[in-house]
Amino acid sequence: MYQQKPVIAKGVDWVMVGLYVLLVMVGLLCIFSVEYKTGDRVIQSFLGFKKNYSKQLFYFMACGVIAIFILLIDSKLFTATANLSYFAGILLILATFVVGKEIKGSKSWIPLGFMNLQPVELCKIFVALVLAKFLSQQEVDFRKQKSQLIAAALVFTPTVLSILQGETGLALVYFAFLIPMYREGLPPGYLVVGAAMGVLLVVSLLFSAKTLIIGFSILALVIIFLLRRTIFRRNRELLAMIAGVWLFCSLFVGVGIPFVFKHVFKGYQADRIFSMVGVDNPFANKDEVVNEAEAKIKEQKKRQQDYNVKQSKIAIGSGGFLGKGFLQGTQTQGDFVPEQHTDFIFTSVGENFGFVGSALLMLLYLGLLFRIVYIAERQRSTFSRVYAYSVAGIIFFHVSVNICVTIGLAPVIGITLPLISYGGSSLLTFTILLFILIKLDADRQMVLR
Repeated sequence: MYQQKPVIAKGVDWVMVGLYVLLVMVGLLCIFSVEYKTGDRVIQSFLGFKKNYSKQLFYFMACGVIAIFILLIDSKLFTATANLSYFAGILLILATFVVGKEIKGSKSWIPLGFMNLQPVELCKIFVALVLAKFLSQQEVDFRKQKSQLIAAALVFTPTVLSILQGETGLALVYFAFLIPMYREGLPPGYLVVGAAMGVLLVVSLLFSAKTLIIGFSILALVIIFLLRRTIFRRNRELLAMIAGVWLFCSLFVGVGIPFVFKHVFKGYQADRIFSMVGVDNPFANKDEVVNEAEAKIKEQKKRQQDYNVKQSKIAIGSGGFLGKGFLQGTQTQGDFVPEQHTDFIFTSVGENFGFVGSALLMLLYLGLLFRIVYIAERQRSTFSRVYAYSVAGIIFFHVSVNICVTIGLAPVIGITLPLISYGGSSLLTFTILLFILIKLDADRQMVLR
């Protein structure tokens, strides 16, 4: 009997597709609003491939072709090529050290003529696939430390390479893969330790290491005194645990944090982090300033470090509740906000459409995240579920960090707003991430490994 070939619409989650298209359209409007000048011919400029919004439109059309191609191929291809694509991604990152183009102090781009490709951005797709492939294998027991270490190595190898490239911000995105790992059985103790280290990092920005170590010592002695009967009569292990926590915290703030700020972060990155809490960078190399002229230059740079965030907050605050109206934003139209078409694109939403527009954009992202989690939980395959949670983690991290940066709650680390910010690499990455998920969901009756 004749069997009709499957059509592209079969099983496709059109809610996800609709949210994707809607967010890209919002992004095009935002990029247009910060670049449009009175007198520009809109249709000609959109088709001219000279303005950033024109380029983004063509990138979107190219991504549409790629999305259709993904929906037409066999889902088993993703599992079959997961390991190979991961190693190809690592090789691409390594290639940037040889043929890479340096942009804004980061040699993480490969020039392709019509666009610049950022392999560490694209590698998020390959890490999501290889992590899903590894955790879906029947012989893998994620409760065992060996499996946890292998998964960590797969995730954090690109992280180390990204830091070596000078892309600390994108390196932090890879911590989003802790979400699918936690969903698949990663002990919560790891997350508790990670959260504690984050709290210690924030506290260490406000107080000196000496003050904190004294505080830890006093707190440990008070706890030992209050629990002295339990400790010395029945539970000596509790004393060892308290001593271990005290030693870890003391070494973390006394040795670990100074090492990171001196040898991992660049000077301007450390300055941005400390300026966020309103204090001078205590780890700055004071020997660099040898005369009064250099001292003045350094002081000027220090004043300019938080200029982006100040202008961003002015733009968002000036939008008020309802906004100034489309193309009416004085801050964004006047180019007062640096990088307003990429990392600070959210300022155009805040100024043009105010609190209401910003809240609606957040609802769109929230709807997208809830839809991804819903799709993840209806999968029969571990591979598809892990991949879905990886996509959710990446989008959540990008959105939360980008918006926190624009309103001054996080240091400037160069993370784009998904599907909104200008950039071919970013749009391509999120398009592939989402449409692989849509394809896997369309074939969710298959058990993939």
